[in-house]
Amino acid sequence: MKVKGEWPVLKDQEVLALLPELLLEWYDRSARVLPWREDPTPYRVWVSEIMLQQTRVEAVKPYYERFLEAFPTVEALANAPTDRVLKMWEGLGYYNRARNLQKGAQMVMERFGGQVPASFEELRSLPGVGDYTAGAIASIAFGLPVPAVDGNVLRVISRVLCRRDNILDPKVKSRMEGEIRAILPQRVGDFNQSLMELGATICLPGGPPKCLLCPLNQVCRGYQEGVALELPVKTKPKPRKKEERTLFLLVSRKGRLGLWRRPEQGLLAGLWELPGVEGKLNQEQALAFLDSKGVKAENITQGPKTKHIFSHVEWHMNCWVVRDVEESAEFTWAGTRELRETYTLPSAFKGYFPLVEELVTG
Repeated sequence: MKVKGEWPVLKDQEVLALLPELLLEWYDRSARVLPWREDPTPYRVWVSEIMLQQTRVEAVKPYYERFLEAFPTVEALANAPTDRVLKMWEGLGYYNRARNLQKGAQMVMERFGGQVPASFEELRSLPGVGDYTAGAIASIAFGLPVPAVDGNVLRVISRVLCRRDNILDPKVKSRMEGEIRAILPQRVGDFNQSLMELGATICLPGGPPKCLLCPLNQVCRGYQEGVALELPVKTKPKPRKKEERTLFLLVSRKGRLGLWRRPEQGLLAGLWELPGVEGKLNQEQALAFLDSKGVKAENITQGPKTKHIFSHVEWHMNCWVVRDVEESAEFTWAGTRELRETYTLPSAFKGYFPLVEELVTG
C-alpha cells in the first residue's frame, strides 16, 4: 500500500471526473455475463432490477429466466392471474415486489400503450420503482443521462472520497446523485453498471475490499489512507422485533394440506401460509383454537420449531401437526399437485417443507 501523500491533492469533483474512463475500461474487461445484460430491452431490465432489490445476483439468475419464460412481455405479465405471478416468484421473497411489478405492467398497458415509458419521471410513477430503479432502467435501457445510486454506489463513492457522512441520510444520497450526474459519460448505462459491478465484486461490503484488484485504487482516498474497511458510515439499524408464532400443519383424511391467506396488508401480504396465530400455544390452547375453526383434532403431535428472519422482525415458530382431520371450510385444502403448481408458500415456512412433502399425499 502506498503511503499518504504520494497522490496529488484533488478536489472531490476532480476525483470523480476520473472515474468514467477508469471504470469503463475495467468494465469492458471484467463485467460479469448476466442474462439481463445480453438483451437489455426496457421490460427485461425492469424485471431484473425489481428482482435484484435486496437479492443477490446468483440467487436471481434462475428465477429471472423462469419468470421471463412465463411472462415474456409486459402484456403477458399484466394479464396473468396474480397467483400465477406469485408462484413464479416463489422462493425469491419480498413478494410485494412481484405484486408491484404486475401492477406496474397493468399501468404500462393502460397509460403508456403497452410500452415501458422512456422517461425517468414516468418510470418513477410505476409501483415499486424508486429513484434508483428508475435511474437504472432509464440509463441502461434508454441511455438517458441519469444516475442510479444504490448501496453499492454509496459504498464505492464513500470510500473513493473518504467520506464519513451517514449514507442512510437521504440528503447524503441526494448530494451523491448530483455529483454523479455531473460526470456521466455518453455510455451512461455501462457507467452506472460499472459502479454497481465494482461494489458487488471488488469494493465489497461486510469484509475486506479487494483494493489491490480495484481499478480505482490509485485515486481512492480510503485505500490511500488505509481506512477503506471503515467506510461507509451508516447508522446501526434498530434491533429486530422477535415474535412467537404457533403454526398448524393440518393434514386431512384425503391427504391434503390446510392453508389460508394472510391479510392483504402487512408482512407477506395476501400470500398463502400454514395457518398460524401469534404466541406460543400449549396443546390445550391449540385444541381450543382448532375447535373454533371446525377442526376436531384427535391426532395431534408437537412439530419442529423453526425460525425465520425478515428485515425487521424474527419469527420464532412452534408447530402442531394434526393428522386425519375433516376438511373444515375455514381452510383451503391443497394436494401435492396444487402445492407444486398453484399455491405459493413463502420461504418463511421452508423449515416445514420436508414434513409437508412427507405427509401430504392427496
